[in-house]
Amino acid sequence: MHVLLVEDDNGVAGALVESLEARGHTVTSVRRGGDALIRHRDADMMLLDLGLPDMDGLEVLRKVRQVSELPVMVLTARDDERSIVRGLRLGADDYLPKPVRLAELLARMDAVVRRAGLRGGPPPEVVNFGDVEVDLGARRVLVGGADAGLTTKEFEVLAVLAARPGTAVSRQQLMDEVWGDAYLAVSRSLDVHLTQLRAKLDRPGLIATIRGFGYRLGG
Repeated sequence: MHVLLVEDDNGVAGALVESLEARGHTVTSVRRGGDALIRHRDADMMLLDLGLPDMDGLEVLRKVRQVSELPVMVLTARDDERSIVRGLRLGADDYLPKPVRLAELLARMDAVVRRAGLRGGPPPEVVNFGDVEVDLGARRVLVGGADAGLTTKEFEVLAVLAARPGTAVSRQQLMDEVWGDAYLAVSRSLDVHLTQLRAKLDRPGLIATIRGFGYRLGG
């Protein structure tokens, strides 16, 4: 398995690379969140530290989740409840506080891979719903072959749903992923953007409301 390790502590990174490679994994190690956003497309799993020199690891996670279902395990010394809850709500598959015990890390990696149903290839970046095409990589949406003209926030709302086609997504998760933190997001903002998004797509029923929970795209 190709593992992308995002860790700015050279000592920790070196030890993890050595241990993971000794167990047959291929490891690419980067120190910066910006590099992770470029290199994640080539990986089968990401091990992500939160304290990075250029951006918060939770922001890296949020951006990755907009375009990919790559399994992500957060490894960090930040073990307060709010950080853990935010990491999981933003789409982390697991959250392991430091110092990391190798045997536990390997066992949790195996569990994440089983849950993700990993098959060794990256997920598709273009998702189609009838004549609606959502290109997550290019951040473009076509309806009947024409550009839908979505704003940045409208696209981000749609991208969260499109990354999980046919799956119910809660309002809280949508606000976490689009605005970065449901604690800071204004619920009314989500309603406004969804109304505008539905109007531009002009495909009744494509975005279904699940009463008391959230929304589902297609299916």
